[in-house]
Amino acid sequence: MAKARKTTSDGTIAANPKAWHNFEINEIFEAGLLLLGSEVKAMRQGGVSIKEAYVGVKSGSLHVLNMHVPELKCATHGYGHHPRRPRALLLHRREQNRLLGAIERKGFTLLALKLYFNAGGLAKLQIGLGKGKTRADKRATERDRSWGKQKAQILRRGIM
Repeated sequence: MAKARKTTSDGTIAANPKAWHNFEINEIFEAGLLLLGSEVKAMRQGGVSIKEAYVGVKSGSLHVLNMHVPELKCATHGYGHHPRRPRALLLHRREQNRLLGAIERKGFTLLALKLYFNAGGLAKLQIGLGKGKTRADKRATERDRSWGKQKAQILRRGIM
C-alpha cells in the first residue's frame, strides 16, 4: 500500500513563515527546480525543510542553497542524493537577469518562501525578493497587526 502524501490541500510541501517576519518581501516569483528522482520521491514522503534556505548565485545562475530534502530510505547506493546539495532554479532568462541585478546592485535578498506541487504535479518554489527588517520595523509590523486585531474586535462588538 502506498503512503499518503505529506502535503496540504493546496499542494504545499514546506513553508517558511519566518521569512515574512524577518524580511520585507517586495516581489514574489515562482521557479521550477532541477531535481533528481530520489528528491521528488522524498518530497512526496515529506520531511522537507526550507526554513534556512535562501537563493544564491552559483556558476552564474540562481540556486537554492541550504534546503534540506531528506535522503530516500529505499534509494540504493549511488542513486540517492545529498540532503543539502544546491539545486538549480528554472527561471526565464529575463527574470533571472533581473533578480541577479537586484541582488548585486540594490542589496536585496532572495528567500525561499514556499515549496509546493502545482496542479500538473511539478515541484515549484515560491521565492521572494526582499530586504531585511530592523528591530524597529519588526516592532512596527507587530504594532500594526495588533491594532488591526483590536479594531476588528471593536467593530464586531459594535462599541463605537
